[in-house]
Amino acid sequence: MVLLEFSMSPLNKGDSVSQYVARSIDIIDRSGLDYRLHAMGTIIEGDIDQVLAVLKACLEAMAADCDRITCSAKLDYRAGQTGRLQSKVDSVEQKLGRKVKTLGSASSEHDS
Repeated sequence: MVLLEFSMSPLNKGDSVSQYVARSIDIIDRSGLDYRLHAMGTIIEGDIDQVLAVLKACLEAMAADCDRITCSAKLDYRAGQTGRLQSKVDSVEQKLGRKVKTLGSASSEHDS
């Protein structure tokens, strides 16, 4: 299993690219893989073929009407481990002895 963190955006579509990011999130969400969107990108968990297929689908969807695209990606492989999107955070919190701000906890604080 791997975690794939990536950020992809067109270079020639102005300052706001959220409509293009939304296309990618739709593809990721429909893939059925566990993921977390954050302010600077997205993290997906799955096997290597699955996450790379999603990355390719996102690139192809953006390339449909974008002539130039930038993508930064990094992979974290760990044999036999699943659920790492949350377990990595849990491990740090356990060592600190307290909860830390995460995307889920930060947004729920602002919603109340």
